[in-house]
Amino acid sequence: MSKQCLLSCFLFFCFFIPQLSFSCPQDQRQSLLEFKNLLIHNIKDNYTAFEELGTWRPNSDCCKWLRVTCNASSPSKEVIDLNLFLLIPPGLVSSSILRPILRINSLVGLDVSFNNIQGEIPGYAFVNLTSLISLDMCCNRFNGSIPHELFSLTNLQRLDLSRNVIGGTLSGDIKELKNLQELILDENLIGGAIPSEIGSLVELLTLTLRQNMFNSSIPSSVSRLTKLKTIDLQNNFLSSKIPDDIGNLVNLSTLSLSMNKLSGGIPSSIHNLKNLETLQLENNNGLSGEIPAAWLFGLQKLKVLRLEGNNKLQWNNNGYVFPQFKLTHLSLRSCGLEGNIPDWLKNQTALVYLDLSINRLEGRFPKWLADLKIRNITLSDNRLTGSLPPNLFQRPSLYYLVLSRNNFSGQIPDTIGESQVMVLMLSENNFSGSVPKSITKIPFLKLLDLSKNRLSGEFPRFRPESYLEWLDISSNEFSGDVPAYFGGSTSMLLMSQNNFSGEFPQNFRNLSYLIRLDLHDNKISGTVASLISQLSSSVEVLSLRNNSLKGSIPEGISNLTSLKVLDLSENNLDGYLPSSLGNLTCMIKSPEPSAMTIRPYFSSYTDIPNIERLIEIESEDIFSLVVNWKNSKQVLFDRNFYLYTLLDLSKNKLHGEIPTSLGNLKSLKVLNLSNNEFSGLIPQSFGDLEKVESLDLSHNNLTGEIPKTLSKLSELNTLDLRNNKLKGRIPESPQLDRLNNPNIYANNSGICGMQIQVPCFPTQTKQPAEEKEEEDKEEEETIFSWNAAAIGCSCGFLIAVVFMSYNELWK
Repeated sequence: MSKQCLLSCFLFFCFFIPQLSFSCPQDQRQSLLEFKNLLIHNIKDNYTAFEELGTWRPNSDCCKWLRVTCNASSPSKEVIDLNLFLLIPPGLVSSSILRPILRINSLVGLDVSFNNIQGEIPGYAFVNLTSLISLDMCCNRFNGSIPHELFSLTNLQRLDLSRNVIGGTLSGDIKELKNLQELILDENLIGGAIPSEIGSLVELLTLTLRQNMFNSSIPSSVSRLTKLKTIDLQNNFLSSKIPDDIGNLVNLSTLSLSMNKLSGGIPSSIHNLKNLETLQLENNNGLSGEIPAAWLFGLQKLKVLRLEGNNKLQWNNNGYVFPQFKLTHLSLRSCGLEGNIPDWLKNQTALVYLDLSINRLEGRFPKWLADLKIRNITLSDNRLTGSLPPNLFQRPSLYYLVLSRNNFSGQIPDTIGESQVMVLMLSENNFSGSVPKSITKIPFLKLLDLSKNRLSGEFPRFRPESYLEWLDISSNEFSGDVPAYFGGSTSMLLMSQNNFSGEFPQNFRNLSYLIRLDLHDNKISGTVASLISQLSSSVEVLSLRNNSLKGSIPEGISNLTSLKVLDLSENNLDGYLPSSLGNLTCMIKSPEPSAMTIRPYFSSYTDIPNIERLIEIESEDIFSLVVNWKNSKQVLFDRNFYLYTLLDLSKNKLHGEIPTSLGNLKSLKVLNLSNNEFSGLIPQSFGDLEKVESLDLSHNNLTGEIPKTLSKLSELNTLDLRNNKLKGRIPESPQLDRLNNPNIYANNSGICGMQIQVPCFPTQTKQPAEEKEEEDKEEEETIFSWNAAAIGCSCGFLIAVVFMSYNELWK
């Protein structure tokens, strides 16, 4: 055979045979390349995805591409699986980007989870994917409703549409998915009733509809799904009773019905669920009756038992129980427990989470409980007394300790520095003495709440490498200099209502992540300027009320671009208000959710579901803020805190005119400038404070009329203009007309208007131009009168002389 022939054969085997037998179909390769090009076009400013798709090249075998799987046993090597999870970098893309890959009708598995895809699911494109077995579209931003075309995919075994913004209802056509084993629709906006047709999915192993808007009752047809291992329907609006025949689901290992509106008792049929490991029924307002400990504690495989919260379930304190399980998680929060902490807990050696809060437990903290290797202990809102056992802090496994609102007393043990605790909340007890310096040695302490005790002395200095993020030591008897030695990640410092004195330290410069600084009701005597020059632009709340601060407010206040609450009231501030106050960015734009909301992300350390939510509930007082709102002290809670912006400079010695720039603060809810020495006019620009609800300018030296522009303030419901030198008519508007309490305008020189039932006479209502015109007219009339008198007298005199002369001649 000639060399030329051999070369031809070699080229044939090298180029033609692979194309015919060892490459994916051409049309499927083109679809994938089209998807890649669309993706590049949509995220052209971010190249992360390009690296992922670097192997996706024209004229190459797509079976060798990353994230692509072909059918190796098929001659045509068609694409059967696309694993595209976490592919698209931050930035939204449209759901239309999926159209090319949905043309690959040989797909058996498709995973596009954890991307940033928005828009409706392109249902029409799924019609031809009849081989699809697994579809995962979790963790995107799909909206609209579930397309009915998905219910025609009769081979589907797994459908995951969780963590999107899908609405509408769940159609009864779900019954067509006869082979479905997993239905996961968590964290969407799907409402209506759970269709009874769901009972037709007899192959179902997992049914999770958590955190949606499902209402009505749990359909009894669910009891036909005897292969079910997991039912998670928590955080919906389900009502009525738990189906009595729920006990038919003998393979069930997880039953989670928390945070609904279920009523009635715990069905006795649950005792048939011998494989049950997790039972969560907390926070159902209507669940009632006695907790059936007699048979409930006989479920040998039970590991997680949560019955707490807004239920009406009650523990029978008279009965003695013999648990046959080894729990890892137990919550009997607000279940009517009385007396000492139950002794049967001694044998729960596998327990890592214990919540017995909001009960009527008494006695001391037992030593045996301190010896257990529990990671998370919550005993808040009870009647526990005595001191804490030192060995409580000598266990390296303790991460989360909440003992707030009890009657514990004595000193905090010195052994506290030996612990590994990350959340320590001891507020509202009777702890006294100084805080052990060893507390600063706790390596991973992130949240420390010692508020509302009788602790005294100087507060310990934390090291720069500290992980401490949230600190509340308010309402104690601490003294000395203001504490400012914390780690670089500290974001919350609540130190109000103590005896701190002196000037501000310079260490606040190191707190670049500080969000909230609360030092109200202390004895601090420094200047505001020295503090503001140190603070980071991340500060959202600055509360220094009721101290002895002096000096003026600096122009640099505008550098605090995140500031939403500024309370400098009840101090000795003087000088003029800087016009830069009107440049506070977050008091100008519409409010957004605050970075202050606690997000500790402890789950990886504690193995506790929903640990972040639990910490939020327990720490609600930490993130509340007491302000002077509508002439009274009120508490703003964290869950709504981002809605409020406040500027309170009352009870100082500020003077001069009020800057017109304050009218820029369009999102301001409360403006209080009362009890100062301001003079001049009320700025016309105050009519632009469109969100203001409370405006207090009382006890100043303001003059002139009330600006008519205030009639634009449609949300104003508290107004105080007392004790000024205002005059003229009160402007009228639907909102101002409702503010008809005469005390609002008391002690002014000439206020009138229908709101206070004082008529405005014409002389009182003339405008300056009209008054000037009338004065000129009166002056002209006066001059004319005198001129006329002079002319009259002269003429009279001449006539008299002529008459007398004529009379003499006649004689």
